[in-house]
Amino acid sequence: MDKQHRSHLNKWLKQQGKLAKFWLFTTIGLGVLSTVFLLGQAGFLASILHNIIIEQTDKHQLVPSFIGLALMIVGRAVCTWGREIAGYRCGEYVRIYIRQQILDKLRDLGPAYIKGKPAGTWATLLLEQVEEMQDFFSRYLPQMSLAVFIPFIILVVVFPFNWAAGLIFLITAPLVPMFMALVGMKAADANKKNFKALQRLSGHFYDRLQSMTTIRLFHRAESETELLRGASEVLRKSTMDVLRIAFLSSAVLEFFTSISIAITAVYFGFSYIGELNFGYYGAGITLFTGLFILILAPEFYQPLRDLGTYYHAKAQALGAAESLVEFLEADVEAAKSGSTPLPNPESITITAENLEVYSSEKNKDSQKIKLVGPISFSMNTSQTTALVGPSGAGKTSLINAILGFLPYQGSLKINGIEVKDLDLKSWRQNISWVGQNPLLVNGTIYENVTLGQQNISEQEVTKALKDAFADEFIETHGLDYHVSDRSGGLSVGQAQRIALARAMLQNGQFWLLDEPTASLDAHSEHLVATALNNNTVGKTTLMVTHQLDHLKTVKNILVMQSGQIVQSGHYNEIKEVGLFAQMLSAKVEIDSENKGNLDA
Repeated sequence: MDKQHRSHLNKWLKQQGKLAKFWLFTTIGLGVLSTVFLLGQAGFLASILHNIIIEQTDKHQLVPSFIGLALMIVGRAVCTWGREIAGYRCGEYVRIYIRQQILDKLRDLGPAYIKGKPAGTWATLLLEQVEEMQDFFSRYLPQMSLAVFIPFIILVVVFPFNWAAGLIFLITAPLVPMFMALVGMKAADANKKNFKALQRLSGHFYDRLQSMTTIRLFHRAESETELLRGASEVLRKSTMDVLRIAFLSSAVLEFFTSISIAITAVYFGFSYIGELNFGYYGAGITLFTGLFILILAPEFYQPLRDLGTYYHAKAQALGAAESLVEFLEADVEAAKSGSTPLPNPESITITAENLEVYSSEKNKDSQKIKLVGPISFSMNTSQTTALVGPSGAGKTSLINAILGFLPYQGSLKINGIEVKDLDLKSWRQNISWVGQNPLLVNGTIYENVTLGQQNISEQEVTKALKDAFADEFIETHGLDYHVSDRSGGLSVGQAQRIALARAMLQNGQFWLLDEPTASLDAHSEHLVATALNNNTVGKTTLMVTHQLDHLKTVKNILVMQSGQIVQSGHYNEIKEVGLFAQMLSAKVEIDSENKGNLDA
């Protein structure tokens, strides 16, 4: 990691820290207040020992000093407790903000970009790498200020008692941060490599976990085990490199701190036996002075030692921040939303002229990859348009372009406004989407239908479920029925009807249907199809499907092949020619074979 890049990451991290100024300043303030209590504690302790040993004072006369010492200890403990709480809140606030930035970016980039990397990579980015920043904001950032304030306060107090001890502190103090910085640069590079290895292993492991059945069917378990073992070994080595540097930095800091404290102790020892006669003002060095300064000596270096310990947290944060900043600052054309709100949202018209859709990422020659086009078409208000074609024809890419998830050239207009100029948030708020595989989150049926919307009443939810024909099992389970991940606890048909009810509550004027009945049994297919027909009347609808029998009443059918629209028109106009006729013929053959197998 070069110096300029490290400086950029440092600047980004500190900017995030400014978001939690209150907690940051509270942490620093409590640290300074704790130092004041420390000075009082050292003063009372040195005074007590001086009076008992030198002045031979009766212990009963020192009761106020003992009480003061106890109060100083309690005050310092309270400050330490408060500092830990405030530091944690500081880190928590910033972590929540960074996670929200990542989620917002992912939402803007959309599925076309997200699917380009394994799910484990995104999980690592969103969870582990953000968590690694906690200590940076809760400990290292406040400690940077305390490493200046606390030694300065102690120096201000020590110099009036003994200028020689103050000079020893002043000369030896820079040794700690100097060696800390030298070790820290190596630690940042080691952490960067460690996070890269963790991302690769997480993505690899998660993908193989999802494909476990397929791996077993093709007898690839042993080879995949070896691949995982290799990735784990890389992570192990990088982790050990990080730990080695961390232990090395701690040893270096402890060494120089011990040397500095030892020099101070030797100075006072030789002063007490009369070998050194400098450093004091007028009178000789008293036991009080020696004890007071020696008690403060470890505390003078402690903030610098803590900063050295937390410097490892900075190295971790820099390693984690590199991928985060790279992702958040990625200049992805499709993620750029315009500022023009959607005009006339009550009716949707979509037109395309010489439209070419490109991948969100570039190839090895830094060239855009064309996925679709050039094509031209129109979807009129309150009209249903069907999009058909073989797998790989470009249907999904075209949908992603319409939704604003992929860059394009040519013209693609929604109600006369180019998609790249539209405020994508206002456009997507007018879309009701039902996909092939309903995505239900871990929660109740009510939470899955509303999906975080706060201004929806229970009556509206109940009506939407009834219109989606989901009331037949809702009456049995209830709205509080818990659904686990991947729609656990419900059949595919039941989950699809809940997803349909969710789309109804969205009440979009543009309905996007992506094979909504492909995985359903006959009963569920009939109910979902009926509900869709009832709720898409008078609304612009785009239906992606391989079930050609349902298209007999569709006025506008777009047939795609190899990124081109090769046919368009009413079912009766295209059913006997071209690719659409071939698809119909192939479907008839498949249905005949299936019927023959059933009869057999």
